[in-house]
Amino acid sequence: MIDTSAFADALALLTSDPMAWIVVLPGLLIGLVFGAVPGLSISIAMAVFLPATLYMEFLPAILFLSAIFTGGGFGGAVPAILLNIPGTSSAVATAFDGYPMSQKGRHGEALGIGLAASALGTFIGYLALLLIVGPVADWVLRLGPTEMLVVATWGLLLIAVLNDSSVSKGLAAGLLGILVSTVGYSSTGLMRGTFGSMYLLDGIPAIPALIGLFAASELIGLAGRDYIVADSSLRRMQLAPILSGLKLGFARWKRVLRGSVIGTGIGIIPGVGSSIANLASYAAAKRRDPSAGGETFGQGNPDGVIASEAANSSSEGGGMVTLLALGLPGGAGTAILLGAFAMHNVTGGPRFISDNTDIVYAIIIGNLVQSVLLLLVGVGFVFAASVIVKTPLRYLIPFVISISMMGTYAITGSMVGPLTVAGAGALGWLMKRYGYPVTAMVVGLLIGPMAEGELVRSWQISGGQISYVLDRPITLVLLALLIGTVGLSALASRQAARDRRGASHG
Repeated sequence: MIDTSAFADALALLTSDPMAWIVVLPGLLIGLVFGAVPGLSISIAMAVFLPATLYMEFLPAILFLSAIFTGGGFGGAVPAILLNIPGTSSAVATAFDGYPMSQKGRHGEALGIGLAASALGTFIGYLALLLIVGPVADWVLRLGPTEMLVVATWGLLLIAVLNDSSVSKGLAAGLLGILVSTVGYSSTGLMRGTFGSMYLLDGIPAIPALIGLFAASELIGLAGRDYIVADSSLRRMQLAPILSGLKLGFARWKRVLRGSVIGTGIGIIPGVGSSIANLASYAAAKRRDPSAGGETFGQGNPDGVIASEAANSSSEGGGMVTLLALGLPGGAGTAILLGAFAMHNVTGGPRFISDNTDIVYAIIIGNLVQSVLLLLVGVGFVFAASVIVKTPLRYLIPFVISISMMGTYAITGSMVGPLTVAGAGALGWLMKRYGYPVTAMVVGLLIGPMAEGELVRSWQISGGQISYVLDRPITLVLLALLIGTVGLSALASRQAARDRRGASHG
């Protein structure tokens, strides 16, 4: 329940401190720019500007950093839609249908849809945070390593099943991603798969690998063309399609709500975050698609963009639950917010909520307002960014490659980043050529470290006894849900394949 007295005090705090609002617009723009540049990320932006908050009061500092978080949540969708290069790992699923829409000349509409879903998702996520921040603290504490391992496995299996290739190819690609993620030191201190190279001790960097897997095959495919959009009449830059996309995004509010619920729920789980939320929401939307097996997804279905953007934006509010309620970061972005807490000698957790309820509410209200401002700032940003479709590919491809290489060099601080882009690009091209889903490999790469860590902890706690799971009712419920959803998804995919074969023979 909402504490009305603390809520009123929060409003008084926000109205009495103009600095709390002055920092929001710059924060949103910083997040949009960093999210839209492949190779950079929201966490990098927040880390770069974290020192600037040292001389701010606590509330403006948190609102400034959370504004970067909010802007970056949508910024990654811009290159995902226009170039099929997710600006951040949380925009991977946005590219699945956003880029096909761009190829059909519907880039403005796709960006408008993504912006509406992102703004609504952010609003819903923080509204949920306002209602559940107190009660959820006890629930999160009940999730142990076995539950987290089931969640990670669930995400991988869903993506492996829900793809355009066979289930076996999907599983093989996912397992390859997990295998690549094990390179370097393990959680137990063992060194694996480095081939004696010191540059691989920290493992394969995920973001450079992601950029390579998604970007290279598309750049190779685009090399013989003049523009992303072949029809010159569809390359005109107009505000109307963007506004039309916004209208469509708001009209499909039920789909936004479904993606936001998934994103918020996954965001609450520490260590999972928006990278998994957007993929899980996309898989759920595809499974619920009225067409046979969700076959319209991946061909420019607006619902795919809505599912991804609503989930990755709402997961921000979910991640703030663990930060405020438990003092634990839910991901990289909230980890930097936790650093800002420490800089101001503030410790998150149940005591922080009970002693500073007005400040907690002020942070949440400030972020609700940020989601509205994102619509206004985002429209202008999208209109400027969508000039990409008018740029000849002979200029765009070298520029994108160089930006990606520089961005990945900045992430790793060495040539490991650019070399990873090149190697992953070649692998992605081969996988697409032979029908192996790149998406499944990306999911394996992203959740592999988490899954391995939770597996080791589960083994240590249980002493290697499988019967330990029988004493974990939440794990058993999650396992039942996993088996049920994956089984139904596999049956639906198989039936859709039969229908397609029947139609081709008929």
